[in-house]
Amino acid sequence: MSDLFDQPVSIRLNGGKHTVATASEAAELLASVDWPGERGPTHRDAYETCLKVLDGHRSAVDGRKRFFEVAGQAGVLTSD
Repeated sequence: MSDLFDQPVSIRLNGGKHTVATASEAAELLASVDWPGERGPTHRDAYETCLKVLDGHRSAVDGRKRFFEVAGQAGVLTSD
């Protein structure tokens, strides 16, 4: 099972644009000290879902959906 998102998620973080295309990249960003959003239930769910994608227990679609939600809450989504 692939961790590749069907469509990348574009975010701005630390003044730079990042294109997140896999659950692995999403998990790495969510675990980073640079992640600007609150580390509440939504963040934890997104991180855990991305890890489960890597373990083959969830789909990349689920991982992308959760990452998109938490990135929106953190205010880092971009449209380009």
